[in-house]
Amino acid sequence: MTVFVADNVLEGVKGGAIKPFFLGGGCDGAKSGRNYYTEFAEKAPKDTVILTLACGKFRFNKMDLGDIDGIPRLLDVGQCNDAYSAIQVALPLSDAFECGVSDLPLSLVLSWYEQKAVAILLTLLHLGIKNIKIGPSLPAFVTPNVLNFLVENYNIGPITTADEDLGQILG
Repeated sequence: MTVFVADNVLEGVKGGAIKPFFLGGGCDGAKSGRNYYTEFAEKAPKDTVILTLACGKFRFNKMDLGDIDGIPRLLDVGQCNDAYSAIQVALPLSDAFECGVSDLPLSLVLSWYEQKAVAILLTLLHLGIKNIKIGPSLPAFVTPNVLNFLVENYNIGPITTADEDLGQILG
């Protein structure tokens, strides 16, 4: 994000034009029934910005979501390996608002299809990121005990429907 765009994003958030941010990404495939992320992007309020990375973005990255005062509502931050870069985009916001990244109005909604998506989750956990939703199917390693640990320690949980998750995130 250039300084000009970063300044505009900060002004948009501080002025109330931009509400929450969503990071939607991860691994996904063309398997039928996996349209959660497309629905999520379509139904996200017009005052939200969606950051996207990895193959999951191909579900919605060609959609015209418009912009907020010249800032595109859909910002592509790269591929699977770029989860760290996505957090680097969030760090200036957390500095400006004097809080941690997990305290920002940023919700992570990650898709899982291939096991390499574990690298994204481990990167985010290492960075101390919490409040992540994952799905539509959980990775094979997420046993009930592992899920319970992730929920209790990181507030990570499975996605439900786009409508329910947006309702919960937006309060």
